[in-house]
Amino acid sequence: MDAGFWHDKWEKGEIGFHLSQVHPLLKRFLPALHLSPGQRIFVPLCGKSLDLGYLLDQGLEVVGAELSDKAIIALFEQLGMEPEVEEWAAGKCYQHGSLRVFQGDIFALDSSTLGQVDAIYDRAALIALPDSLRQRYAEHLVALTDRAAQLLITLSYQQQQMDGPPFSVGPQLVSSLYGQTYAISALSDKNIITHEPRFAERGLTALHEQCCLLTPR
Repeated sequence: MDAGFWHDKWEKGEIGFHLSQVHPLLKRFLPALHLSPGQRIFVPLCGKSLDLGYLLDQGLEVVGAELSDKAIIALFEQLGMEPEVEEWAAGKCYQHGSLRVFQGDIFALDSSTLGQVDAIYDRAALIALPDSLRQRYAEHLVALTDRAAQLLITLSYQQQQMDGPPFSVGPQLVSSLYGQTYAISALSDKNIITHEPRFAERGLTALHEQCCLLTPR
């Protein structure tokens, strides 16, 4: 799974991972991060998520990372923003007001380019990555943000029942990836398969959506 895979998904409009509403768990648990207006939150692999508009509405500065130009352009269009575009080392940077999105390979993004962030919101990044990239991503995210607190939403299921993405990432795997850096607090765990018929059609008998808070040790 390389960059071409995701570019192809966006070109074909195969973006079932994009929600038509702000994620309910973000609304419910964002206060757990104890952020104040003006603080900065990082959203890796952000796509054109409506969650970014919600975060902006809370008075936060939002910085995202996304591979697809098409996704970022759609994001700013749905927000009614005309971004300024400039180059960075591995792609383009789109910015308007309190929103900045780096287009390109997230692994090429460094902390000096990203700047200080106060928290991370990961709804679709960790579960989008295959096992071969997950450890590298987790280590990069920790270094990139200097161990910023994280609100993490994952999905877990019997991986043999369905090919990812999204890939199954359960609590035990989250602990193995982040447990040495963060104290991990489970906030929610719900079987949502009855609300996700597209995954049932792909063979899943259960689909657990989990949300946890990662607090730096």
